[in-house]
Amino acid sequence: MNVGFVACITLAVLFLVLGIMFALLKEKGAYFVSGFSTLNHPENYDKASISLDMRNQCFTYALILFLGAILSYFISAIIAIPTYVIWGIFFFKSVHLDGEKAFEKYLIK
Repeated sequence: MNVGFVACITLAVLFLVLGIMFALLKEKGAYFVSGFSTLNHPENYDKASISLDMRNQCFTYALILFLGAILSYFISAIIAIPTYVIWGIFFFKSVHLDGEKAFEKYLIK
């Protein structure tokens, strides 16, 4: 069994499902974003843009991991390691410790 393939395909499917969820929920999907519900005035934020950005992020993660799964299956299971490194870089670039700072670009002016 190719562990690299299984590891990549599992997360890829998860992010694909999350991306579809954000695409279908549109504005309501913003409430599923970590930290959004703890904001002081969530009505002052563009929920559609938040959901759209999360959808795009999830689809990007799914694409990276699907490519890693395909390469792991056909070339070597070790390809999963650089795939997870690339995914981790993209993932942790979007992590913020301060909720207000994370959502400041979505403020309605």
